[in-house]
Amino acid sequence: MASIAVQIVTYHSANYIKACLDSVISQSYPVEKIIVVDNNSSDNIKDVLSHYSNVYFVQNSVNNGFVGGHNQALRYADTDYVLVLNPDVILDKHYIEYIMEYMQQNENVGATTGKLYRDLDKRIIDSTGINIKKNRRAIDRGSGEVDDGQYDSYISVFGVSGAAAVYKREMIEMISEDGHFFDESFFAYKEDVDVSWRARLAGWEICLIPKAIAKHERGWKDNKSRENITLKTRKHSYINRHYYVFKNDSLLYFLMHFPFIFIYETACLIYMLLKEPKLFSAYKLFFKEYNALKIKRKYIRSNRKVPSKKIYQYFKGIW
Repeated sequence: MASIAVQIVTYHSANYIKACLDSVISQSYPVEKIIVVDNNSSDNIKDVLSHYSNVYFVQNSVNNGFVGGHNQALRYADTDYVLVLNPDVILDKHYIEYIMEYMQQNENVGATTGKLYRDLDKRIIDSTGINIKKNRRAIDRGSGEVDDGQYDSYISVFGVSGAAAVYKREMIEMISEDGHFFDESFFAYKEDVDVSWRARLAGWEICLIPKAIAKHERGWKDNKSRENITLKTRKHSYINRHYYVFKNDSLLYFLMHFPFIFIYETACLIYMLLKEPKLFSAYKLFFKEYNALKIKRKYIRSNRKVPSKKIYQYFKGIW
């Protein structure tokens, strides 16, 4: 039986973590190790976790971000598979079982996700994977839709949301850059798009397992205005799209899709000018990371194993 570890990065997540951990512990498939990395929270996360003797807890003295925290966690377990899990996700008890069954039968699959619900009672979908548009905007597949069975097929998708993604260790090691699976330039947000793109360039398949279900609260999106989100987080949420494009995109297809990219980028800039001018400072992050991104792009392109046509079949729609 293949082994799997579950890793969770927390930041002021004490209100969510108990339900999340209870759902992990209740899984029908045995979990070898549960790792929680906390990014210097000021809540009572340590007290909550003290009741779980089977959880390996790491408390950082600084906030390493979602990305840095998960790279840390990956070093604490040497399992065949890893479930990267958000602390506000509650898994159905068969979530891991259904995914592991599929991945072990399909060795070329490097990443999977189940069907995530924003509201399980009302059957409102949160994510069934990641779609990507010709303007390079990545969106959660089916987000906000009522589930009427339209996403019940076992299907290849461009990518998977990092909220509840299972990654194969062999794939993790193959596409890691300088020992980092997640690119720490991203800090938080859209790192799952980058990983998915890199995995596909390396020839791995990425799939949706629809009978594996979970509930994802998405707290900040539903209950907070943008003013309640730190400027640092908003800057990364914006500029990280530029990171994954610069690192992974084909110049030919970028030029072919440039009209769509230009329109979307212009709309973003107009919004920033009128509503959030402070976001323009996000470009400082890009120029700061520019040389590192060039090196990463060169590495990714040198290890590409599939033709561009196979990647860009997933780039559909213009908005």
